[in-house]
Amino acid sequence: MRTHEVVILGAGPAGLSAAAELKRLGHRDIVILDREQQGGGIPRHCGHTGYGLLQFGRLMTGPDFARRLVDTVSDLDLRLGHTALKLEPNGRIQVTGPNGPETLQAQKVLLAMGARETPRSARLVSGTRPWGVMNTGTLQQFAYLHGKAPFQRPIVIGSELVAFSTLLTLGHVGVKAVAMIEERERITAWRPGDWVARVAFGVPVMTGCSELTILGQDRVEGLSFKRHGKMRVLEGDGIVLTGQFRPETALLTQSHLELDPGTRGPVIDQLYRCTDPSYFAGGNLLRGVETAGQCYREGKSAAHVIHAALADKLPPPVPPIRLEAAGTLSYVYPQRLTGRGPYDPLLFKARASVATKGTLRVLADGREIWSRPIRVLPERRIAWRVPAVDLTGVHHLTIDLSPRE
Repeated sequence: MRTHEVVILGAGPAGLSAAAELKRLGHRDIVILDREQQGGGIPRHCGHTGYGLLQFGRLMTGPDFARRLVDTVSDLDLRLGHTALKLEPNGRIQVTGPNGPETLQAQKVLLAMGARETPRSARLVSGTRPWGVMNTGTLQQFAYLHGKAPFQRPIVIGSELVAFSTLLTLGHVGVKAVAMIEERERITAWRPGDWVARVAFGVPVMTGCSELTILGQDRVEGLSFKRHGKMRVLEGDGIVLTGQFRPETALLTQSHLELDPGTRGPVIDQLYRCTDPSYFAGGNLLRGVETAGQCYREGKSAAHVIHAALADKLPPPVPPIRLEAAGTLSYVYPQRLTGRGPYDPLLFKARASVATKGTLRVLADGREIWSRPIRVLPERRIAWRVPAVDLTGVHHLTIDLSPRE
């Protein structure tokens, strides 16, 4: 069986940018697999603009951006309609496609399968199960792939950035939402978003809503919820559940790779390397949703690390220094540091579960080595660098965000 240099699972922004960068670095034996029939990932369903300026020097719609990404790897082995069935140690992958099952062997594998929105079954939304309840991805397929409106008066649940793009998607098929409903006391996206929704789209944003219950039998008739201590009912013919993205880890849960309970994605070190050094991970698989631009940058960075790994220029993967999120942080990554140090400035990324005004600290075996005051909102990316430091003899790092007394 032939051994490929690199196999990439996922033909979205992270996977395709990694493939293009590896090609630029001189690698040609690259196989890219995706279960969809078109490459480009989530952007191919996003008809609004806002893509491509930093990557290709001009603003594009999502589908145009997706096509441009695919064009950058047109001379590589892009296999669409292929599904990975099993990840095995040392870069061995069981795959099925139009020609049936096969086994691929790679020196290095990049996992870039992306993320998916949390389905209703995993959300605290009660009520009946009528037709007309869907997530943003399904709505985008109705609107941008088929040019159809599945409803006329939907209610949008959630206020992440993708919820506001949902208003654009609805407008594409001539539909206006009844309202946007958020369970927190403020929207998850940046604060001007609620003003934009009201003024530009004519959609009221209602925060602090709880006890959400979907109404209707054969199809959606509305939503009941509690707000300011009173029960309210909004009439509508559809429900769009937005956000609450989580990594697409169905393949990983049955594998030998370690998963992080905080990010729900694979455990990685500062070099995007998983607990099996044959595997690397990037993009939304690391922690759920981020912008296409962020995933593109991570894929490109991972490509440089894989290039070094193929030349046997990476530090050994063991023994690792383990990282742990504490305080109000819901997760931090990377979850491991490998090599002896001193490290270059370390880039960490995290998110807080609640709004916090406090101190972000890095502790090495309980000893503080870095801190800064910070004010964060829930579900916003926190990114910071710790200056180069020698962690020889350190076994454990704690990343703590605690409110000020």
